[in-house]
Amino acid sequence: MTEDLDRRLRRLRASDDADALIDLGCDLADAGRQTEAEECFRRAADLGDTMGAFNLGNTLAAQHRWEEAVHAYEVALSGGEADAWRNLGLVLEDLGDLAGAMRAYRGAVDAGDLEGGLQLAFLLREQGEREQAMGVAEEIAAAGDPEAAAVVACWRWCATLDPSLEDDLRAGQHHFPAARSDLAHLLRETGRPVEARAVLERGAKLGEQVAWLPLGNLYREEMGDDEAAEEAYRSGINAGDTYCHHNLAVLLADRGDIDGAVEQFRLGAAAGDQLAAQSLRELEQHG
Repeated sequence: MTEDLDRRLRRLRASDDADALIDLGCDLADAGRQTEAEECFRRAADLGDTMGAFNLGNTLAAQHRWEEAVHAYEVALSGGEADAWRNLGLVLEDLGDLAGAMRAYRGAVDAGDLEGGLQLAFLLREQGEREQAMGVAEEIAAAGDPEAAAVVACWRWCATLDPSLEDDLRAGQHHFPAARSDLAHLLRETGRPVEARAVLERGAKLGEQVAWLPLGNLYREEMGDDEAAEEAYRSGINAGDTYCHHNLAVLLADRGDIDGAVEQFRLGAAAGDQLAAQSLRELEQHG
């Protein structure tokens, strides 16, 4: 495969065949050879190919060259490549230009990109615009997007804890990981901890980060199995869920491992968990 890519690269370096350059660039990007992929996409873009400009933006973004990626996406958009709206929004978010990101996501919505519309909903919610976020998500769900329908079910559950949302969460668990953890929450709230455990263990097996914290809580609170809970919290930390530090610290403190608890509270606080920071202060004051 490597020899084939090298041969094609040598043959196409001076080519005016934009389609062949883009095909090779995509194969190089898939192989992790972003610099050489960039060379192919840039040549295609210089030939006036808007898809070349779009893919150039993607490979620049993969190299964390955000400003250059923005320019490439803007070139693609000026040439009519509407798929660039969503990726432009993602890059602008990384740059901290949230107003620009919202404009880009709205451009995606106008172009019929449902996933871009959902990104707009997420960004609005992060900015505290919950009603607007729900309205956008509902609009995308009504257009037939199952992930958006799952997001709507999750947000409604978080706001109301309405058990009538069970069917929506069951359908949504296959499209949005948080729907699975919310379904498990609903099952626990309605007296079905065994099924809740099965739902969360399925999510953990699928590699869903959001499954580990509630699974650890269930092991501890419903089954009294601190060893299984500790393993779940540590798995959550390894998966990137920084909130697991707090719950692991509480478990360790209850076990009498104060040094271990302090370490976990500190790690959680350093990751931005305010509850972990508060618990650390209280432990140090009364320790």
